[in-house]
Amino acid sequence: MSARPTPAVPPPADAPLSLAERGRAADGAPLALDRRLFLHLLVFDGAPADLAPLAAALTTATPEALPVEAVLYADAHHPRGAALLTWAEDPAAFTGPVRAFVGAGPFAALALRPERTLVGRTYTIGYESDLADALVGRPRRRLLDDALAWHLWYPVRRAGAFARLDAAEQRAMLMEHGAIGRRFGEAGNAHDVRLAAHGLDTDDADFVVGITAPTLTGASALVQAMRATRQTAEYLDRLGPFFVGHVAARRRL
Repeated sequence: MSARPTPAVPPPADAPLSLAERGRAADGAPLALDRRLFLHLLVFDGAPADLAPLAAALTTATPEALPVEAVLYADAHHPRGAALLTWAEDPAAFTGPVRAFVGAGPFAALALRPERTLVGRTYTIGYESDLADALVGRPRRRLLDDALAWHLWYPVRRAGAFARLDAAEQRAMLMEHGAIGRRFGEAGNAHDVRLAAHGLDTDDADFVVGITAPTLTGASALVQAMRATRQTAEYLDRLGPFFVGHVAARRRL
């Protein structure tokens, strides 16, 4: 599964530069909002078989010590692996309180696998009518939903040839992806969290994609369904490596 370009409806070339995310109201009026979530995935080695001490440290930390929400994962690929996903509107949280938190307590005994770290930001494609929900509310709900116990995370790099296609051809391919995602989501089988990663990924990925699902079968089936689309088959340069996590704890604020 790959992500969509941002934005799909760009401002005029001579408009003042703005970093706001863009959308469209029901009456077609343009919308803009300069908010987004940054998400940060840290993957560790050397975790205990029982993640209860890590879960307790995460869920009982005071809001002053750790002012972010988070998900703790058991790594399905590594019996001594674990991962911590945090998110915030201010990415300085990752170099401030999150850095301090993982440097103390039970997390300090783990070995970080920096090559698996992922960072991305939520974004819009230009058609969303509720920008605050698309950028902040919906991703948060999908990450904190207790019914969605399996999460997949992976980087995506799109082939440069995609950017040279005309807008109508790009739109047709993205609609194909969107239809598959909606079908899985409406059935309750899997949901996506799409992040832009331009300049944020150490290996130069364009996007980071998350899939949240009640079963691992549902998450895997969504990735499988996307493989047959034209965008994935012809215009992806690199997809993965995948992190497959089973939720061990969630931190809510």
